[in-house]
Amino acid sequence: MYALIDGNTFYASCERVFQPELNGKPVVVLSNNDGCIVTLTKEAKILGLRRGTPIFKVRDLIEANDVRVFSSNYELYGDMSARMMKTIASLVPAIEPYSIDECFADVAGMPNLTQLGLAIRQRVAQWTGIPTCVGIAPTKTLAKFCNHLAKRYPKLEGVLNWNDLTPERRMKALASEPVSEVWGIGSRLTERLNRLGVRTAADLARCSLERLAAHFPVTLLKTVRELQGVESIDFVPEPEVRQQIVRSRSFAADVSDRDAVRAAVIEHAHEAAAVLRREGLVAHTLSVFLYSNPFKPEAGVHFGQDAVAFGCAINDTTSIVREAARLVKRIHKAGVGYKKAGVMLGGIEPTEQATRDLFASIECERNDRLSATLDRINARWGKGAVCAGIVRLSDQSWRMKRDRLSRAYTTRLSDLLQVGELKREKAVARSPKDPVKQ
Repeated sequence: MYALIDGNTFYASCERVFQPELNGKPVVVLSNNDGCIVTLTKEAKILGLRRGTPIFKVRDLIEANDVRVFSSNYELYGDMSARMMKTIASLVPAIEPYSIDECFADVAGMPNLTQLGLAIRQRVAQWTGIPTCVGIAPTKTLAKFCNHLAKRYPKLEGVLNWNDLTPERRMKALASEPVSEVWGIGSRLTERLNRLGVRTAADLARCSLERLAAHFPVTLLKTVRELQGVESIDFVPEPEVRQQIVRSRSFAADVSDRDAVRAAVIEHAHEAAAVLRREGLVAHTLSVFLYSNPFKPEAGVHFGQDAVAFGCAINDTTSIVREAARLVKRIHKAGVGYKKAGVMLGGIEPTEQATRDLFASIECERNDRLSATLDRINARWGKGAVCAGIVRLSDQSWRMKRDRLSRAYTTRLSDLLQVGELKREKAVARSPKDPVKQ
């Protein structure tokens, strides 16, 4: 048996946790570079706003209805996600994170699964402030389907256990949803299935595997078996040690200047190195990648990537940044307009398991002390307070546009809510006459 726990309108919910006056108000969160709506509350949906809509197309509607708009605050959302996952893991034997706002949980053999679902919702809400829904079923695909229904029907109180339904109600539930709502069924696959007369989830569950095998990939056959209650998609528990760390971001505008590209890569290298140290890890390899804009071939086409293996596993910022800068110099092409750059650390293992080069121990210790100092300063004054000079001195056109960014409430000491400030925000939330300001 599996449970699928999903944070409701996760990005917007994270903003509401620290700004309670937003509860009951329309809220939207934008994509990278403040381009499109990626998350919106039910109050925003009622106004006619939709996910994927470019913000410039609905600016008048947003202003007329006092909709609060936020840039994506990945620092806040990532930390809140980690807190949510840790909270869920405190109640179940194992979890499999699926995305930033949802995870599967192995609940086989646990008693009173419906009550467990309610307990998970209650604890996550109490410990993090994030509202969730829980779907429980014998397969991961059905658990996702139950989660979808739990969100859609308020009478379920956020939890649906497939085993609580009679066979007749199960088939009725499947028949009530289009096949596109089944996990893994995208728009193109939906069109192909529709042409075969498969329009609902129930239609798909009743399909003959032999009939489908001649026209569709094995992944669809697994989905059908899962809808029939036959476990076909493996549960992959969260690894004790992550296998890689990737940091990347699209630029606000195409960037050709090598120093600007190098500055972006160095900032990503800073962040990745800090993650290693925070989690007590070291890395054996570093990769850097640069992608040109595929929609502007006239600016040059280049998808460059290069890697380096360290002599011994490291996690200090100095060494990682130095190698990242060297890789940029090797793969950057003059005249090409780059749209995205990033770094990937691999060969990761716990620090205590790593062996170090005895001849480089003095330099390693010096770099470790410097990195520890950087961590303390950045923890006190915020991520990026201290970094390589080129990050600040270079052309800043590569930076992602985030004009409506909220505070890093949980990871930056200078952004922590003060007691008096929190009381004022709660007072605002209780006052129905107080407008929500843009």
